[in-house]
Amino acid sequence: MIIFVKARVYPTENEKKVKKSIKNLLDIDLKKEGSYIIGKDTQKKSLEKIYLLLRSQGIITSARKLFLKKVTGNNLNFELNKQAAYVGAVNLAGNSYLGAIHITIKSPDIISLIDWMAPDVGEGKN
Repeated sequence: MIIFVKARVYPTENEKKVKKSIKNLLDIDLKKEGSYIIGKDTQKKSLEKIYLLLRSQGIITSARKLFLKKVTGNNLNFELNKQAAYVGAVNLAGNSYLGAIHITIKSPDIISLIDWMAPDVGEGKN
């Protein structure tokens, strides 16, 4: 499995705050590349913060629906809201005027990973 993360740092944004937004969601090493903060990891444990936030926020079912729609082959591509991430929350509507945190997960068994992150708990049961 490979996890990629990327978020643009706009001129009006503070680079440290963008890094904090990402770190609130992923346990991953980050670096600046041009106007982007990027990161890459191969460990499932990097996703544990998102795993826990989906449960504490009660959005497992919504996350699962989104994740399943965003699978292409062995890839899961989704966006999370940068501002919500800054305060330690997952917002599945990634788009905002300051951009989003783009996450790509490549795995030969991407559905099993989705089953772990956001299992099928039945409609309305988070």
